[in-house]
Amino acid sequence: MAGKVNTNTLMKRLFKAPDLDTYLQGNESNLRSPGFSELLKQFCTERGMLPARVIGQSQIERTYGHQLFNGTRRPSRDKVLQLALGLGLSVEDAQRLLRAAGKSQLYPRLKRDAVILYGIQNKLSILAVQECLTKYGLSLLGEQKNGNE
Repeated sequence: MAGKVNTNTLMKRLFKAPDLDTYLQGNESNLRSPGFSELLKQFCTERGMLPARVIGQSQIERTYGHQLFNGTRRPSRDKVLQLALGLGLSVEDAQRLLRAAGKSQLYPRLKRDAVILYGIQNKLSILAVQECLTKYGLSLLGEQKNGNE
């Protein structure tokens, strides 16, 4: 399989292709977004982190965490956010991970999401984010019971 192609290159190929079929056939391997567990593993590799370390830093139960990594379990929105914090992801990458998991992205108009976005942007630990959530009377990560999970 060829190496990854960036979006700008794909855009140029699309506009230079004689027709849509030619573009789609010639770029099929570059047109698929990674699934949740695949993206999670990719982020680990990029950061030189082992899944066990990420799971620990995310404060996720070990067995469940490994099931998330191998794709046998689907995460709640909060678990995705815990993993994003454990990995030290940027806001953009945290949003990508949420999309890959089929969860709603963080929205700064929601107080709880704003606190979490602040924590991600400022590279706070999960413990520090939990303390901020407590300070503002918001549900902790992993304790959310409404439809946002």
